[in-house]
Amino acid sequence: MPARRDGGPVFDRRSAQRSPGKATDSPSGPFGIPRVIAHRGSSDEHAEHTAQAYRRAIDDGADGLECDVRLTADGVPVCMHDRRIDRTSDGTGIVSTRTYAELAERDYSSWKSTDAEAGPGLLRLDDLIDIVLAAGRPLELAIETKHPVRYGGLVEERVVALLSRRRLVGPNSPIRVRMMSFSVTALRRVKAATPGLPTVFLMDRVPVRCRSGWLPAGSRAAGPQLSILRAHPDYVNRVHSAGGEVHAWVVDQPDEIDLCARLGVDVIITNRPKQVRDRLRAR
Repeated sequence: MPARRDGGPVFDRRSAQRSPGKATDSPSGPFGIPRVIAHRGSSDEHAEHTAQAYRRAIDDGADGLECDVRLTADGVPVCMHDRRIDRTSDGTGIVSTRTYAELAERDYSSWKSTDAEAGPGLLRLDDLIDIVLAAGRPLELAIETKHPVRYGGLVEERVVALLSRRRLVGPNSPIRVRMMSFSVTALRRVKAATPGLPTVFLMDRVPVRCRSGWLPAGSRAAGPQLSILRAHPDYVNRVHSAGGEVHAWVVDQPDEIDLCARLGVDVIITNRPKQVRDRLRAR
């Protein structure tokens, strides 16, 4: 999920109309507390997208884990937000121009953590799935594909193939997996390949056609940046009335947590899962 690029979300109350349909019957939102998803792991405490960050999130009681996925030069899906490795490693270079073996030589933890157990770690998506399956309790896994990228739709193809190989697609999956993107084209590719795999349409502004709560490409969840909900709190009700869920990001501060709980969002995506869970349960 990107840093904010503009001065505010695009949303016109006068043009929005409530769409018919029943609200989602999730265990969260207006009828319960939001589910808490760890954004790149417990990334306030440990280096993002590392095994240590994800295991800490599980220990912190997160309901699920979130990751960004990019493809290496040899087609391996790895957990990495940025196009380059410069910010989160001791190396430099573009993810898509290096093989997994080349990228794995770098240290991805010490810039943030001094914990000797953190390890250097470059996680493949395959490795993260192993962590989720070993958690000992049901977890959700939210996978964001980044666009535009060098390999285009190959990233969704490789991710869906991996999920299918690991038997994580369909009603018998041991974990609840969903795919997320700011790209409508990417979400369409996912739906075409695996119609039953849930998708989330991420947004840092609300497109005109989505102002009523409608979502594109068969998505059943909206993923608005928190600033959208601050400016237009009624957007949550519009999505719920259209039958969808609201997954808000990134929510770390007490007033942000309270806002999401008050509005009835279904999922809170946060760098601080323990603090969010503690505050939600203290309400």
